[in-house]
Amino acid sequence: MTATPRHRPPARPSPGRPDRRRPTPLYGPGLDGDALPALYERLRAEHGPVAPVALAPGIHAWLVLGYREVLRLTRDERDFSRDPRRWNLLRENLVPVDSPIRALVGRRPTLVFADGPRHRRMRAAVADALARFDRHELSRTARSAAERLVDSFAGRREADLVAHYAHKLPVRVVSRLLGADERTGWRMAEAAFGVVAANADSVNAVRRLERPLRALVEERRGRPGSDIVSRLLAHPAALSDEEAVHNLVAVVVASGRATRNWIASTLRVLLTDAGVRSSLDHGHLTVDDALDLVLWRFPPVQNLPARYATRDLRFGGQDVRAGDMLVLGLAAANADPDALPRCGRPVTGNRSHVAFGAGPHACPAQEQARLVARAAVEALRNHLPRMELALPERELVWAPSPWAGSLAALPVRFAPPPGTR
Repeated sequence: MTATPRHRPPARPSPGRPDRRRPTPLYGPGLDGDALPALYERLRAEHGPVAPVALAPGIHAWLVLGYREVLRLTRDERDFSRDPRRWNLLRENLVPVDSPIRALVGRRPTLVFADGPRHRRMRAAVADALARFDRHELSRTARSAAERLVDSFAGRREADLVAHYAHKLPVRVVSRLLGADERTGWRMAEAAFGVVAANADSVNAVRRLERPLRALVEERRGRPGSDIVSRLLAHPAALSDEEAVHNLVAVVVASGRATRNWIASTLRVLLTDAGVRSSLDHGHLTVDDALDLVLWRFPPVQNLPARYATRDLRFGGQDVRAGDMLVLGLAAANADPDALPRCGRPVTGNRSHVAFGAGPHACPAQEQARLVARAAVEALRNHLPRMELALPERELVWAPSPWAGSLAALPVRFAPPPGTR
């Protein structure tokens, strides 16, 4: 968009479109883990806690950068709804059918797109199905899978900790939770990564993820087991098959990609931040402390769509109109100077970050993700303690995405442990 000439008053925006002369693009090359933090701070300096952005050509929204504003956005269902049917651009058929944003905001019968009693009903089913897994058993499963993965590359003297480890471990654990074989787990994982890739194939990726989950739901209706699919179907909330499929889509997308990013970012910090590594080695920090530091600094989900204003209101210094989309800037909110202690960095044991969201829609699988991430870090530290980056940190490559902070690769080298063939 071009700037409004000085001799003309700015035109009033159309309903449902943020009133911005130059919305900042959150898409395209160059937007990755290195560039995004600086972009957030520039937007904060220029616009305050709520900034105008473009998610795709012609798709404008508000990015909520302020910590307090994110908390209000997630907790106030009267002013901010999760139901994408409220989005003016969608109602006016201004979102192309092949737009990558549709994969994340296209309405489906899931807790992600529901408010009030309907949301609470589906969330209760998902949360209870996850909680029924014994945390000690899940921890043992994650630890065993992590150790097997370490053994698979320990003798090579080098590895890519994203492709060989952080990517594989959540897939194995999620497959176990779903009662699916690993081949099916891989199919679902690749489709889940495609959903958040923000490209033209994202909509098709949703369909590829639905197919194996639909088959699992149909199978478990007739032959239930002890997996999350069976527990979801048996819950008193009485989810339909369609509701079960789409809520499982939400679980797979959230758990697989977010846990992968959490593991990879924590390992990167331990490889590049001598202070954190030394504190962990000498017992001043625990693995959980290190995981929390990463959630503050490098949350696995950078930006989370979306909420929709239910009325015209003044929010974060901006005139937000009914039907406008607002995106939760989780990484930016965690870096909000008003949210951090005066020392400028989070203190040990501080879990007031918004890395998993907040309010009624906060991620219901936080504990399960932590068990997997903890097992991943501990297994590597125990078996390959003298690992180092195989290239300078500045040469690390990030996968471009407006949603997730994803390392494309984390190459390391190490001496194999004694006795390794």
